[in-house]
Amino acid sequence: MSSDDDSLNEDIVTEEMLWERIPEVDGAERAETYYELSARIYARGQYDEALALAETARDIYSELGAGAPVEGLAQAYSAIGYNLNQLKRMEEAATAMSKAVELLRENKSPIALELACTLGEWLYNSKEYQKAIECMEDCVQEHLVDGNEIGAANDFHLIGCAYRELKQFESSIEAFQQARTIYKKLKEVIHVARCDQKIAYCLVALGDAQGALLLAQKALDVFQTAHDHRRETFALFELGKAKILSGDSEDGLAVLRRVLDTVAESEQKDFEFILEIEEEISKTLKNIGEFSQAEEIDRRLKAVREIIVDEV
Repeated sequence: MSSDDDSLNEDIVTEEMLWERIPEVDGAERAETYYELSARIYARGQYDEALALAETARDIYSELGAGAPVEGLAQAYSAIGYNLNQLKRMEEAATAMSKAVELLRENKSPIALELACTLGEWLYNSKEYQKAIECMEDCVQEHLVDGNEIGAANDFHLIGCAYRELKQFESSIEAFQQARTIYKKLKEVIHVARCDQKIAYCLVALGDAQGALLLAQKALDVFQTAHDHRRETFALFELGKAKILSGDSEDGLAVLRRVLDTVAESEQKDFEFILEIEEEISKTLKNIGEFSQAEEIDRRLKAVREIIVDEV
C-alpha cells in the first residue's frame, strides 16, 4: 500500500474514532467532538450534514451556560455560518457569524477580526449594504490599530462598494480615496486602478464628466499595461459613459459597442453586465434621436430581463 493510501486510511480511522468517542464523553468535550466532525465533513463538501453537527455542538455548549468555553461556542457558530453560506442561506449565515464575532470580541480573541471581515463580505453579498458598512468600519479601525495597512485598504474598498450600491456616491468616493491612498503607498498598482475605475463610476453618477474621464483613462492605462483584459473592459465601460456625459456621444457609443462586443464574445456570458451596457446604449440613442434603434434594443432586453431578473 502506498503512503497516500496509508494517509487516507489514517484519516478514515480518525473520523471513526471521533464517532466512537461521542457516547464516552459529555459536556464541552462532547461538543468539541461534534465540532471536529463537522469540520471534517465540511471539508468533503457535505454541508447539510456538517451543519447539523455544528448545530449540535452549539446546542451542547449553550446548555453548559456560563461554564461553556466561549471560543468553543464561537467556533460552533462560525461553523454554522460557513455551512449556511455554502448552502446559499446567506441571511442565516450572517446571523450565525455575527454571533461568533460578538462572542470572540467579548473574549478579546485575535480570531474575531478575521471572522468580522468575512461577515462584512457576506453582508455585502446578501445586499445588506448598510450592515456591511457598519461591520467593515469596525474592522478598518482594528486593522489600523494593528498596523495592517492592506487589511484596512481592503476594508475601505468594500465600504466604498457598499456605499456605491446604496447610491451614496460622495461617501463611496471618500472610502475609495482612502483605500487608494493606502494601496498607492504599498505600490499595489492594480488595486489603485480598481479604485480609480470605481471612483469614475461614482463621478459619472454625480455628473462630473471631466473627473470621470480622467480616472477612467488612468484605470484603463493600468489594466492595458497589465494585460488585465477583464478589468480593462470595466474601465472602458466607465470611459464610454464619461465620454457620453461630456457630450461626445458618437465616440462614447463607439466605446460602449466595443465593450459590448468583448463581453458578448466571452464563453461565459455575464448577462447582467450585457444588460447594463445595452441599456446605456439605448439611453444614449434616445438622447440623440435614434428612437427606432433604441426601441429594438429595449425589445430584445425585455426578453432577457424576464429570464434573469428575480421577481419581487
